[in-house]
Amino acid sequence: MLTIYSATKYHDWLREVIAKEDRLHELVRIVDYLDERPIPQAYSLVIKEDAIFPLIDWRNQLPPYLLGEKLELREANLLGLIFARLDNYERVYHYLADVNPALNHELDIYNRLSHGLHIDLSDLPSSLDFYDEYRLMHNQAMVRHYGIAEADLEQTKYYYLQALETAPTGDHRAFSAKHFGQLLTDLKEIEDAIRVFQIGLASAESESAKTAMGYALAHARLQANETLTETELTVVKDHLWAALKSFERQDRPLETALVLLDAAAVCHREASWSEGLGYVTRAIGIFENLAEETLIADAFMRKGSLLFAWAQDGNPQFYRKAAEALQKAVRTFTRNEQPEVYADLQQQLGLIYAEIPDDAKKKGMWAAISSTAFQEALAVCDKDANPQLYASICNHYGNALLKYPQAKLTDNAEKALYYYNEALNLRPASSMPAARSLTLLNYLEAQWQLGTDENQLDESRYEDMLKTAREIIEISPDQKLVEQAHENLHKLEILKTAYA
Repeated sequence: MLTIYSATKYHDWLREVIAKEDRLHELVRIVDYLDERPIPQAYSLVIKEDAIFPLIDWRNQLPPYLLGEKLELREANLLGLIFARLDNYERVYHYLADVNPALNHELDIYNRLSHGLHIDLSDLPSSLDFYDEYRLMHNQAMVRHYGIAEADLEQTKYYYLQALETAPTGDHRAFSAKHFGQLLTDLKEIEDAIRVFQIGLASAESESAKTAMGYALAHARLQANETLTETELTVVKDHLWAALKSFERQDRPLETALVLLDAAAVCHREASWSEGLGYVTRAIGIFENLAEETLIADAFMRKGSLLFAWAQDGNPQFYRKAAEALQKAVRTFTRNEQPEVYADLQQQLGLIYAEIPDDAKKKGMWAAISSTAFQEALAVCDKDANPQLYASICNHYGNALLKYPQAKLTDNAEKALYYYNEALNLRPASSMPAARSLTLLNYLEAQWQLGTDENQLDESRYEDMLKTAREIIEISPDQKLVEQAHENLHKLEILKTAYA
């Protein structure tokens, strides 16, 4: 349903124009903008001062292409714009091809963006008008971002920056910032995305803009995996709560469910397990009603991760439930369709199976299932294409091996050392000091579990362990890891003294 907000003096004319198309009145509402506040979305038009004003689309209903600030109030313009919003471009062409070819061309860009058709960047209209300068910068960036797969990313970023610079209002700056930040998020440049979202939030004037930018910023902060202070986390929760209430009020179930997943992520950070499970379960229900298979699977991944953490926090009854949730995700994120996600799921399952509590006779069975999951993850993950996922799998496999019952034919600690070395080769100290330090500490644990000769100190292993502990002290940004490294040095001193 499209809504036209206008003064009552235009209502009779609007009804006459809409009546020229059979049953169009069933798809278009006409309301007095003094009685009902215009909703900033693609399916809203405001008519005043003998002009048509398209509104900023804060509800993501159509591609974020910006038309002119206002259009002349003519029958052809109005009907062309209405039919473009209703995705009937044959009627758009009928009304505008001869009367207003410029507007017809711009609405055709909407059609091309919506259906993945080619767009010639030189066709984007421009003028010396101040608003049009901004509009050209925004649209050049947006078409490159959403419409041209092989677009030059640096050029796309340049045009977004120019749009931020030339935006005529705070809401327009926020609108461009929202989509620029999304591009940076897609490129995994999360810190830059956060800075852009902060600019957008600071610029936002309307409640719709503030809600959208607050949610975008909160979502990015959670994706960054950064350590948030209590105050920062409170701000994130406030933004999520405002977005949740707004989306529920506007009957936007998809966006509501996405906010619920972020709320569950906050609960995961705060170890509010029960509350988090409630949010993610509610999100799954919404996704199932919408038949969003990929989002259902993603939500089950999050549910499995939350339940696993809850189980590790002294509630072992949730290990099996965590595995069940992840297995549901595997039905969608298959080996062939989503190999990287599938590999990540297999490593999570491998960790769960390594920790499931059971009697001694069954622990060996769970260890075998765990090992199979890790081997499957390593077989699927492309080491060259995604070295950090491969390193993560190796590191976690090493951790799992140290938890397995002792094998008869092989030494689990020795196998763990092999996989820790695989991970260390992909985690350089210069760029990944935190991840490397964790793996180094795991490596030391495996060395201790490997045991020592009763009669003679293995000097090469001793020196290797010394070197490992000292490297942690040198590179680790985590003081707790540094303290554990010092404890290892102390144990090594005692060990050498005992042999002497």
